[in-house]
Amino acid sequence: MSVKKIAYYALTSKGHTIVSRLAAKLGGTVYASRRLEAEGAAPFDSLSELISATFNTFDAHVFVAAAGIAVRCIAPHLQSKETDPAVVCLDQEGQYAISLLAGHLGGANELSTRCARVLDGQPVITTATDSVGVLSIDMLAQSRGLVINDISRVKFVNIALLEGMTVQLHDPEDWLGLAWDMSFEGISDPADWDKNRPGIWVTWHDDCPQGALCLHPRMLHLGVGCRLDVSKEEILDHVHAVFKAKGLALKSIASLGSVEAKRHEAGLLEAAHDFGVDPVFYSTKQLASIDVPTPSDMVLAHMNVPSVAEASALLATHGGELVVTKEKTSTVTLAVARAKGD
Repeated sequence: MSVKKIAYYALTSKGHTIVSRLAAKLGGTVYASRRLEAEGAAPFDSLSELISATFNTFDAHVFVAAAGIAVRCIAPHLQSKETDPAVVCLDQEGQYAISLLAGHLGGANELSTRCARVLDGQPVITTATDSVGVLSIDMLAQSRGLVINDISRVKFVNIALLEGMTVQLHDPEDWLGLAWDMSFEGISDPADWDKNRPGIWVTWHDDCPQGALCLHPRMLHLGVGCRLDVSKEEILDHVHAVFKAKGLALKSIASLGSVEAKRHEAGLLEAAHDFGVDPVFYSTKQLASIDVPTPSDMVLAHMNVPSVAEASALLATHGGELVVTKEKTSTVTLAVARAKGD
């Protein structure tokens, strides 16, 4: 993961020189102790108070300070390896760039390497998979755009790989690209899955066996039609109900689309936000160009187009196919499509 917003912290003049060099090359915001009167840096009086304000507003934090100082400052703010920002700690000479927190998903390993390259120093990376050159599943999943269902399951797979064990892999569409890798045993029939062994299950369905590391590709596209002033809850309830009935994974949702006339519908915008996607709105001309299995005379009369939900879902896939034709409540219509080749 390439971090974008970086904060640098200097407690000494040497530290300020180092972070200034890093910021010039990598970008970011420099903070320095007020007593340094450092040019080009935002001053601070208390580092711990500053971190309380900045910790969750930056993708990464780079300290030129003793590791213990950095640890004490960040400790009260740690939440999860899924969400914590990267933290890198450097010594006063810039000889070592230590990846301290969020090495994989947060990008600290990569950032420590970049810092060391700028300073002609040495990155210090202690994550086990990186130390011995073994594939890290969480990094691979991230690079392939897969959502990790339960981050706590990653360690069991990574430990198994470190110990040279063969890991079960159910990935019929080869999202991970590991079909060739002898470290994994391909499991095509769910009946052959051994719940007592570590394994990875890649799916856009809600069918992950207990104990498996479940990865979801974001490739299900929602098309939504709705009444005026529909609430977020009405949309979410309908999507959840349809996905449960059809056995689909909510974490595989890739987009939410509707007609341009719904661009300012608050409930629709809030529902998209809850699913972690940006809403997409299509013109009636775009929607009318799509052949759908269940056009509606009522929609045509009200929106001047024969379909909103099914047409929106199909447009998002650029020629894909519906996996759920339109399902209606009194206020919401939903269709779900997936792209060809996904």
